[in-house]
Amino acid sequence: MVDLKQFEIWFVTGSQDLYGDETLRKVAEHAQIISQYFNDASEMPVRTVFKPVVKSSGEIFNIMQDANVTANCIGIVAWMHTFSPAKMWIRGLQIMQKPLLHLHTQYNRDIPWADIDMDFMNLNQSAHGDREFGHIMTRMRLNRKVVVGHWQQAQVMNDVAQWTRVAAARHDMKGGKFVRFGDNMREVAVTEGDKVAAEMTFGFSVNTHAVGDLVAVINQISDEEVGRLIDEYQSQYELSAGIRKGEERHDALRDAARIELGLKYFLENGNFKGYTNTFEDLHGMKQLPGIGSQRMMAAGYGYAGEGDWKTSAMVRALKVMGSGLPGGNSFMEDYTYHFDPANNLVLGSHMLEICPSIAAAKPSCEIHPLGIGGKEDPVRLVFNASAGPAINVSLVDMGNRFRILVNEVEAVAVTEALPKLPVARVLWKPAPDMATGCAAWIYAGGAHHTAYSQNLTTDHIEMFAEMTGVELVVIDKNTSLRQLKNELRWSEASYK
Repeated sequence: MVDLKQFEIWFVTGSQDLYGDETLRKVAEHAQIISQYFNDASEMPVRTVFKPVVKSSGEIFNIMQDANVTANCIGIVAWMHTFSPAKMWIRGLQIMQKPLLHLHTQYNRDIPWADIDMDFMNLNQSAHGDREFGHIMTRMRLNRKVVVGHWQQAQVMNDVAQWTRVAAARHDMKGGKFVRFGDNMREVAVTEGDKVAAEMTFGFSVNTHAVGDLVAVINQISDEEVGRLIDEYQSQYELSAGIRKGEERHDALRDAARIELGLKYFLENGNFKGYTNTFEDLHGMKQLPGIGSQRMMAAGYGYAGEGDWKTSAMVRALKVMGSGLPGGNSFMEDYTYHFDPANNLVLGSHMLEICPSIAAAKPSCEIHPLGIGGKEDPVRLVFNASAGPAINVSLVDMGNRFRILVNEVEAVAVTEALPKLPVARVLWKPAPDMATGCAAWIYAGGAHHTAYSQNLTTDHIEMFAEMTGVELVVIDKNTSLRQLKNELRWSEASYK
């Protein structure tokens, strides 16, 4: 899990010298109270830092410049307590490199009907001060999040907290490193992509390391370390017959543990935030990493199979956004369909690598043949995923731009035993219905790999797309194919 408390947002309040010292003292006092309220709130996943009230172009420029170079600052919350002439914001907004949330609030919740006078009006001018600020950002074509309401309302707190999670993921991507062990699966289109364009757009880099580099680390793992990890497996999972200590296939479990530790040390030593591999390039490894990849995801790393570095990056982004929230996030694949007219379902799974953070109950640690890759039988965690609302997210390279797709789904409980399917799995119903949802996904060019989330919503992904300047396509209960195809045509015209 990623510790979001390492990050901070800056609470920046706008005013001007015209109001005099007494009013400006009140402005600063109110801003400090709101900032502290956010900082103390249990719902807020990051720290909130009060910054002095800005009253001139130079002060605004300086605070934006400071925010740009402050490593743990992930974004700015801006509020215009009084009127703050927007021309003096231009220089600062031009150099701003951090996401901005425009908080359209005021210190007082209610109008003091019996006592309101012009002094009160001069102090509490957010109603039109924030409109002036909003105008200049719209004219400058700046992406930002606007939250409206009194700062003590639960929905306002929820909206700001939600935005900070997305800002943290965007910040985490900047300078993030992802490793590909080998290349992507041969002849596959959707796992390809422009890594240079990705670094320009999102800020993360993707570079290849030979599988032999990983194998060299795996081979250095001591038997003592393997033994300690086996003990951890025994405490967290139900070990199936045959792989327990003293049984005939226990060595396979030790091999899997050694691979996991090799992955862990390789990623830690290289400061990587995620990785991808492929069953077509396992030279020197005894088995395809199953439980190792599952547990690396559970620890917060991005992962996707078959060289799909884009999905690995999205899994990491969702891991950051959802850190500390109930539920989990995982690499996923639409695997097969249940076309019962009365109960259409998608079975989501993969060969091995589904994150146990989405499990409904204690996973079972098992070993079974894989039938692909030509290696020894791999160890994996087998479980059913929890029921409830979820989203599938796909990042695809359209050639001239990136596109993010979201499909809202409803996961349902797995009631069948599935005795011959030894993999982790989830069943869901896509919105708005099976025929429309699947057709919309295909029209939009969505990948067969996705990042699956139980604890995030479309709103999170919408904010992420806006922060990164990436096209977003949403498939939800309101989707119609006619409208979606029009949206795709409009996007093509816009991005040309």
